[in-house]
Amino acid sequence: QVQLVESGGGLVQAGGSLTLSCAASGSTFSMGWYRQAPGKQRELVANINHSGFTTYADSVKGRFTITRDNVKEIVYLQMNSLKPEDTAVYYCRAVGWTTQSVYWGQGTQVTVSS
Repeated sequence: QVQLVESGGGLVQAGGSLTLSCAASGSTFSMGWYRQAPGKQRELVANINHSGFTTYADSVKGRFTITRDNVKEIVYLQMNSLKPEDTAVYYCRAVGWTTQSVYWGQGTQVTVSS
C-alpha cells in the first residue's frame, strides 16, 4: 500500500505560479497529477515515470513542468502562467513499483482568480 501526501495548493491570480508536491510512502513506477473542475471529468495534467519520461496535457504544455525525486519518491508540478481555467482540485496519482496498483492522493484545491 502506497500513501500519497499532497501539498502546495492555494489561491493565485492569473499569470501567477504555484508548485504542487506529492510524497509517496513507497516505491513507485510512475507519478503524476490529474485535475477535476466542477462538473467536469478528471483529466490528466502531467505524468512522469521512473526513467524521467514525461507526458503533458496539451492545455498545460509550455506552462507546467513535472519533475520527480526518485530517492525521496516526491513528484513536483511547477505551474506557471496560471489561467482561471486551471482552477480545479488537483490529485496526485502513483503506480506502485511492484504491484502496479494505482493510488490516489486526497486532492488539493488550486484556484486561479481573473
